[in-house]
Amino acid sequence: MTSFRIGGLPLRRLLAAVMFTAAASASAHATEGTSVFPDPNRIVAVGGSITEIIYALGEEKRLIARDSTSVYPEAAFGLPDVGYMRALSPEGVLSVKPSAILALQGSGPKEAVDVLKKASVPYIEVPDQFGHQGIVDKIMIVGKAIGADDKAAQLAAKVDADLKSAEELTANIADRKRVLFVLSVQDGKILGSGADTAADGIIKLAGGVNAIQGFSGYRQLSDEAIITAKPDLILMMNRGGNEDHAATEAQLFSLPAIQSTPAGEKRSFVRMSGSYLLGFGPRTADAIRDLAAKLYGDAIKQ
Repeated sequence: MTSFRIGGLPLRRLLAAVMFTAAASASAHATEGTSVFPDPNRIVAVGGSITEIIYALGEEKRLIARDSTSVYPEAAFGLPDVGYMRALSPEGVLSVKPSAILALQGSGPKEAVDVLKKASVPYIEVPDQFGHQGIVDKIMIVGKAIGADDKAAQLAAKVDADLKSAEELTANIADRKRVLFVLSVQDGKILGSGADTAADGIIKLAGGVNAIQGFSGYRQLSDEAIITAKPDLILMMNRGGNEDHAATEAQLFSLPAIQSTPAGEKRSFVRMSGSYLLGFGPRTADAIRDLAAKLYGDAIKQ
């Protein structure tokens, strides 16, 4: 559930970056599997939901850097950016001289994470599970790691109640809407979400049905698969940057396979911020409500 590795860096060029403080030296006495940082006062947060949780706990003073997926709250932009969580550079992470690294499961690449886990800086990996309990557990794990157990218990209880309230909105919906989550559209090809993804998790929490079945993760979809899925709504996320959202939407609805679906016929389409929709953190209950409202409108329980 958590990972904490101690030892010398295998890369000579990184030695100077990690042997810099007494805190780092002290961490070498910790044991494998430790889930509490010896010194939680200079944390690099890797993963948007981890950063959100630390801010929600009122412990943001401990943060010295974030990854590029940490875009909420806005105050996080004042922190140095160590790069995209799935394309980390050990040098970049260690250059800010952290006393601790708190990273979301799935951070990478594996080679970079292996180096970080072997460094003289405590590294704790936080599970990323795409469901109600996974969010609550994530809050408790983060709180424990940074020594804020009581605050984490209070936040977890609040978020737990908020999630239950949001899920109750669709509890009595009999006719569940089918949702196709589209990760990208390139050259007329759609990359869609199967099971065991954040998209699959948020669709279920909002009372919908993932229209794509039969595989896990993300996969390019054939025209036949799209037509057979019969989605009532197409869901995408805002990526930010220079993406032309209008052009992407136009390309999507120009595809014959999409036009043949209920969503295509009605141009039923929703786009939300990626960190909000798929973050699985303190704001997820609100994302559930927003998506449920798009799916069911006045039919949901108020």
